[in-house]
Amino acid sequence: VLFLQIVHILNMTSAKIVSFLLHPEESLHSLQIRIEFETGISTGNQELLLETGICLDPRKPASQCVIDGVRGWDSYMVYLFDKSKTVYDGPFASRSLSDCVNYIVQDSKIQLPIPQLRKVWAEAVHYVIGLKEDYSRLFQGQRAAMLSLLRYNANLIKMKNNMVSASQQLKAKLEFFHQSICLDLERYSDQMAYGISSEKMLKAWKEMEEKASQCAQAEDIGYLDEQIMALHTEIVELQKSPYARRQGEVMESLEQRAIDLYKQLKTRPPDHAYSDSTDMVKIIVQTVQSQDRVLKELFGHLSKLLGCKQKIIDLLPKIEVALNNIKEADNSVMQMQGKRQREIWHLLKIACTQSSSRSLVSSSLEGTASTPAATWLSQSSSGNVPHPLSSVATPEDGENFAHVIEENLNYLELFSSILQEARQEQNNSMMVS
Repeated sequence: VLFLQIVHILNMTSAKIVSFLLHPEESLHSLQIRIEFETGISTGNQELLLETGICLDPRKPASQCVIDGVRGWDSYMVYLFDKSKTVYDGPFASRSLSDCVNYIVQDSKIQLPIPQLRKVWAEAVHYVIGLKEDYSRLFQGQRAAMLSLLRYNANLIKMKNNMVSASQQLKAKLEFFHQSICLDLERYSDQMAYGISSEKMLKAWKEMEEKASQCAQAEDIGYLDEQIMALHTEIVELQKSPYARRQGEVMESLEQRAIDLYKQLKTRPPDHAYSDSTDMVKIIVQTVQSQDRVLKELFGHLSKLLGCKQKIIDLLPKIEVALNNIKEADNSVMQMQGKRQREIWHLLKIACTQSSSRSLVSSSLEGTASTPAATWLSQSSSGNVPHPLSSVATPEDGENFAHVIEENLNYLELFSSILQEARQEQNNSMMVS
């Protein structure tokens, strides 16, 4: 018997306890199937919470419901919630009266012998204590729901902080990208007239600027932030609510009064005296009324807790989507930044290539120009022909003058061909760029 494992499940939707004998190595899913058969709550909608607000792990065996050791094993509860419901319709009907207690409640002035009255009042005291314990267990279930809500809220805060951090990083990168591309476009426009130009690249840069403006929409998380802040405020108010604290003081006081009344009856001698149950019935009625009141407040507060929890559950996928959008926008911005930088380095390569080509053209011009000049000078010195820029021809020097003109024409033709080749090379470089 000591090795048997019993799990007590308090159904928060009906305020009833169902108990199960756990089989060795039974899985949690197997236990949930048995719970569904007893309560009518499907396995998919079952939420089983421990007193600490921790949800049972489906990967672990059902024995996780039972605490280790002997002390308290028979009073330890697991709280069952229906995830398809966020509003609970409590308070529920109080536990039923025994026949003896119902007898005195129907007629509190009936006279009974003291020995018989002791038995009836003992059951009445047990009934009052049971009402208080019923409320205590339901309050523990509400507390477990509150702790579960706080766990969900902690996860929400963590995801919100990640979202805000990612949004701020994206905003900073977008600002940097926008300023960089504006400067690049401005500098590019300044050098287009005399430097390098590419309509295709210019169009691509402008498309990047427009795409960056579209990426800025991903950093807009204000609507989610407002919902989260409103939800946080609501949760704080629920924590501060007096209904979040135990409200069973009146019931505990009535319980003590019932116990004291029973003790007074026990001290009376078991003679042939008779007495009525007016005082005990008053305590029973007041306890039932007090339980109805506190349970109404408890289930109203519990419905608000479950409503907040459902809001968090609905918000989590929205935050996940926002995080994915921010990451995609961030990757897009970084890819555009890298692409633009590669294009800038490509422009620099082309500019360096053109500069080298021009230097080669200049050097080739100088070398080519010196060759005909040297030839002309050598011919001049050998034939004693005067320099065309230093000698003035006369009619007597007709043949020499004609020779000089012919040599100058040859030089001009050669220089013109060199210039044409240089321009052709430059045009080819521009076409390549």
